[in-house]
Amino acid sequence: MSDYYNAFEMSPVPPPGPDAVPPEPFRGIYGMPAFVTIPTDDLAASVDFWTRGLGFFELFSIPGRLVHLRRWAFQDVLLVPAASVPEQAPAMSVSFACVLGQLDSLAETCRAVRPDSVDGPRDTPWNTRDVTVTTPENVRIVLTAAKPFDPGSEEAHNLADIGITAPDAGGGDNGKHA
Repeated sequence: MSDYYNAFEMSPVPPPGPDAVPPEPFRGIYGMPAFVTIPTDDLAASVDFWTRGLGFFELFSIPGRLVHLRRWAFQDVLLVPAASVPEQAPAMSVSFACVLGQLDSLAETCRAVRPDSVDGPRDTPWNTRDVTVTTPENVRIVLTAAKPFDPGSEEAHNLADIGITAPDAGGGDNGKHA
């Protein structure tokens, strides 16, 4: 018996693959385990970019005080009014999971709504493809999609070097990562 725990059982993120389909937008109310609060000096422009460019929807709003946006379950953003926003994006970023089939279209819609807002896509050593988007509030958003796992790939070797192996690769139960 293996101690491997398939975290996809509790996640709205589908397992990676060429036919991965994103979950439907989740409109239910739940206790949010984490969320991002983003100050904006133009609430309407921010809502427009987040909804048209990044694919979020407005779950609810308190006019002039708060707009609660969401994509998938547990991808919650609260936009709140502020007198100003930073002139440049900070080093910190927030990441939202996507599926590979969404990345190009999300990048293009962001570019259409706000030219020069997109950097990427780029592949990472940990087996994702990422697109970085700078929002009107100068927040760095990373849209990240897992690539299908290839046990012979450089990314698989990178993961194995830190003790993470595919459950069927004979590498055990991933020890402390299980």
